[in-house]
Amino acid sequence: MPDSTATTVTQTSKLNYFILITVIIAAGLSQGLLLPVLSILLEQKGISSSLNGMNAAALYVGSFAMTLVAERILSRIGFKQLIAAGISLVLVSLILFPLLPGVKAWFVLRLLVGAGDSAINYAAQLWVLLMTPAAHRGRNLSLYGMSYGLGFSLGPLGISLLRFGQAAPFAAIALLFLLVLLLVLLKLPDSRPDKAEHGEGQARRFVRSYSLAWYALIPALLYGYMEASLNSNFPVYGLRIGFSANEIAALLPFAGIGGLLLQMPLGIWSDRYGRKKILIVSGVGGGLAFALLPLAEDRFLWTLVLLMAAGGLVGSFFSLGLSYAADILPRNLLPAANVVSSFHYSIGSIIGPGLGGLLLQFGWGGGVFLLMGILYILFGLAGLLFSPRQTI
Repeated sequence: MPDSTATTVTQTSKLNYFILITVIIAAGLSQGLLLPVLSILLEQKGISSSLNGMNAAALYVGSFAMTLVAERILSRIGFKQLIAAGISLVLVSLILFPLLPGVKAWFVLRLLVGAGDSAINYAAQLWVLLMTPAAHRGRNLSLYGMSYGLGFSLGPLGISLLRFGQAAPFAAIALLFLLVLLLVLLKLPDSRPDKAEHGEGQARRFVRSYSLAWYALIPALLYGYMEASLNSNFPVYGLRIGFSANEIAALLPFAGIGGLLLQMPLGIWSDRYGRKKILIVSGVGGGLAFALLPLAEDRFLWTLVLLMAAGGLVGSFFSLGLSYAADILPRNLLPAANVVSSFHYSIGSIIGPGLGGLLLQFGWGGGVFLLMGILYILFGLAGLLFSPRQTI
């Protein structure tokens, strides 16, 4: 009887994990599609690159706002309801994008999409961490990151649907979200996180997380900056140096493909050689690839190779950073570290498109990638100064 019960629990956990993976692929698709498609549509409307970048940043403003309240909402309504609410919010926004084709309306809709995606990511990621045994946590988190990366890298392919009309990409992803919503409502169980212990204030836990693991928390900031800037600014940069929309649609996924190819090897190497060493090497190597990107100019093959190399080396930064934080921090600080990483990701995602848009506005498109490369190289070198303290 105990063996039968254990088998049932394991099968249920596997089904829940599969559904959460499906949900996160859809979330990655929505962000990977919306950023380049909306940037191209605004560029074609004659909107300035700086305003284009600021409009793109709205998605991450919404994400940041949701992060501030997600923990409290989750404790009240549970995992399933928060995920379903996030999916519904994105679904409604996707339907409204082609119906309300104005810059102001798209700004508001991007806020809503950001809030919805943040709710999905926060609840799904925390649920995966809680349901996974400690011995498999690194593997499952790596697969989770790969799933989001898969969705995000496939998203830009939706640019090719624009030839069927501006509404086509939004309709396709909206249909997918409807199917995922039905799967969540019908198959996921109602579940809530355990009550948090209040022996230590939230602000104090954040401060302790920073003091003990600041180097492990920075990767989320850089990953958000890179992801949003690349997908928002590269389409505009590409159009201005001579790439066609179809060439941009073909190039963008290779950053994500590189990340998918190296996500698992980097995770395995980090287990073997240490996560700090892998973060240092990946940061410096990925930074160099980004810094060299402007030299490729409009040469398709060289741009593809550099994007793939850069994306491969830094595409697992978020999951590697969280794994390193788990190595360093005591268990009671991991929820705080998860929130801090979400903050960092949102902040980086807000800064990236706006700063890149300003560089494009002033005619220095290559500076978008040179700056990105310098930031990653500096992070890698900073690892030489970081020495984690032993905790109990």
